[in-house]
Amino acid sequence: MKHALLLLAFLIAGVIPNQAQTETRSSTIDDVAQHLPMASVFVLKACGMGSNEAWASTLATCAATYLIGTGTTWALKQTTNELRPDGSDRHSLPSGHAMYAFAGATALRHECGKKYPWIAVAGYSVATLVAADRVRLRRHYTHDVICGAAIGALSGELTYYIKRRLLRSKNVDIAFTGQTLNVRCTIP
Repeated sequence: MKHALLLLAFLIAGVIPNQAQTETRSSTIDDVAQHLPMASVFVLKACGMGSNEAWASTLATCAATYLIGTGTTWALKQTTNELRPDGSDRHSLPSGHAMYAFAGATALRHECGKKYPWIAVAGYSVATLVAADRVRLRRHYTHDVICGAAIGALSGELTYYIKRRLLRSKNVDIAFTGQTLNVRCTIP
């Protein structure tokens, strides 16, 4: 039951736009589609098609992927001040939608791609369509979405690299109690 509620909360967070979004522009399909690859990680895991990792490990890895990508994207948007093609604001570079879509596609590839390679292809296809739609809607230039895609994919690769190298060590323990996530590192 906890897993179903967690999945539902994650999907709602990605689907319902915040108040700031609704005041400045209308919602488009890419506002939802940007989170489909990451949501698919949890839906497929719930269906038994995901990795054999614990739910807490998958959730922590996916959250870290989004966190790294979001932080990088936000910092670049604040420093580049590139005007959007539609002239609405100066936060064009990089594309956050492309970053989320490619971060999710990378997580989907790591979680399901070995057993089901077509799922990874589908995830990257959705991510590519989201990026292309951002250009079509004149919200981004092509280089904005390429940069966002690179940040998303690299944040996913970095997170999974750290997970493989650090968290497989006997010197690191992770415990999820239902309310808290505890991490203990022992330095030899």
